[in-house]
Amino acid sequence: MSSCSASAPRQRIGIILANLGTPDEPTAAAVRSYLREFLSDTRVIEVPRIIWFFILRLFILPLRPRRVAEAYASIWANESPMRTTLLAQVAAVQARLQEHYPDLDITVLPGMSYGKPSFKAALDQFSAAGIERFIVLPLFPQYSATSTGPLYDQLGTWVKQQRNLPSLHVVRDYHTHPAYVTALANSIRAHWQAHGRADKLLFSFHGIPQPYADKGDPYPAQCRATASAVAAELALKEGEWAQSFQSRFGLQEWVKPYTDKLLESWGHDGVGSVQVLCPAFSADCLETLEEIAVENHDAFIEAGGKRYEYIPALNASAAHIDLFVSLLQGPIQAVSCSGCRVSAVPCSRCQC
Repeated sequence: MSSCSASAPRQRIGIILANLGTPDEPTAAAVRSYLREFLSDTRVIEVPRIIWFFILRLFILPLRPRRVAEAYASIWANESPMRTTLLAQVAAVQARLQEHYPDLDITVLPGMSYGKPSFKAALDQFSAAGIERFIVLPLFPQYSATSTGPLYDQLGTWVKQQRNLPSLHVVRDYHTHPAYVTALANSIRAHWQAHGRADKLLFSFHGIPQPYADKGDPYPAQCRATASAVAAELALKEGEWAQSFQSRFGLQEWVKPYTDKLLESWGHDGVGSVQVLCPAFSADCLETLEEIAVENHDAFIEAGGKRYEYIPALNASAAHIDLFVSLLQGPIQAVSCSGCRVSAVPCSRCQC
């Protein structure tokens, strides 16, 4: 029998770093195409299909893209910030894994649920290359059926079309992973060192409709767990921090408290300074750079606040890459050694 020794062929592993998506350009046409794909997903919008068909095509797609395109244009630099960051994260993880696992042939690709580069294209590329061991790392620290769920759906649809099925591992979430909590806490400490502390620290997470949570989506609870863990790491006292949800869409109730309403109330109540970070986002994007850093800044100042600062996402920082590598170590061992457990000789890498 063979073993996972240095003389054995290098095992090939494909890893996909997956994020939500972005339009190709900051234009109404590109945004319309993106929104059509995104808002047609039944994981994202659970309104009855026939009703949503008319709402989407008669109201949202004709009216919303131009306004959203203008917002994208305000943060655009050659390409979408989310895409730029995802590609940088992929390159950094690729380099780090090559260093950590010289005996493995690892390829890391980007994949987005909507838009390009697509998640399906990455799966197809691995399959065409004959790679039979896949790891998917959704860059959503907190699991939600509206974010991570669509990746599972697309993976399931793709699997149904394959004859030679790969070995698969999906990292579901990492909302209280020690390296994630520490990375967030250290990013806050670094901001404090450069700018001083504010009266309030606000953890703002992307929201979901309240009925989704009522049906069992664990996302709000995981968001609260993340905020509490980071606050504990920073030894913050009650009243020094809060947690909220942003990016409401439509008329139905969303999980509360709402970020914009909370900031307005703080401004009215005499809170002088606020610092905000968005732990649900692994890359800065429209919802952080425009909605949080600009719109909510203006809302707080207009309500009476004096100082408002946005603490950037972890993006492609060294601490964030360290986290990704940590999250991937277990899955890499699992898929790379899936065949050596029947070997008579212990694996030189994992001693299995």
